[in-house]
Amino acid sequence: MPALRPFPTSWTRAVCVLPHPDDMEYGPAAAAALWVQQGKQLSYVLITSGEAGIDGTAPETAGALREAEEVAAARQVGVEDLEFLRFPDSAIEDTAELRTAIANAVRPREPELIVLLNHHDRWAYGGANTSDHMRAGQAVLGCVAEYSFPRLRWIGIADSPRIDHAVDVTDTMDRGLAALREHRAYLAALGGEQWSVDHVLGNARQAGRMFGTRYAAAFELREHRAGQ
Repeated sequence: MPALRPFPTSWTRAVCVLPHPDDMEYGPAAAAALWVQQGKQLSYVLITSGEAGIDGTAPETAGALREAEEVAAARQVGVEDLEFLRFPDSAIEDTAELRTAIANAVRPREPELIVLLNHHDRWAYGGANTSDHMRAGQAVLGCVAEYSFPRLRWIGIADSPRIDHAVDVTDTMDRGLAALREHRAYLAALGGEQWSVDHVLGNARQAGRMFGTRYAAAFELREHRAGQ
């Protein structure tokens, strides 16, 4: 992959729209920590509550638990503004209903930057993506194409196979990992936190090698102009 360029910093408001609780923590949570530290305003919009993500736990119980874990994770990086749209987990479809719900959540927050998770069929460093991630990302991009976001300047797609920009998260990596560890029930159901911690660190190291830092969070960056 080519060397990564610095992610833009001339913005103040961002909304991160993701399919599940934990998606931010497996991706750009350390970047969120840095942005908040720099005085930027971040909000998270979660399409589902992740209620299908804990085997052996009833969806209504798992959903409430995973929402609480995501609230705690967001606080680790300084994000207090979260909204859960509560669409069905593991059944996301790119529909007009979902695009409208995303627009209704995002537009009042007036973002200059929207962050979403990789919507391509492969991840930045290999491996196949899943349908929830792909359809959620497609719905976000469809929403941006259909609705007016007057202040929007950039779209950042985390862990895309087309990454071209990055944020140095060397100094906030520990806070990103602290956020990940807040997903206690979810990680326990996966057999413990170690694989997840190693995975997040491994991705951050690979991005860092391309960016010339110890750790980085990498994005595919798209410029947005009003009326696009």
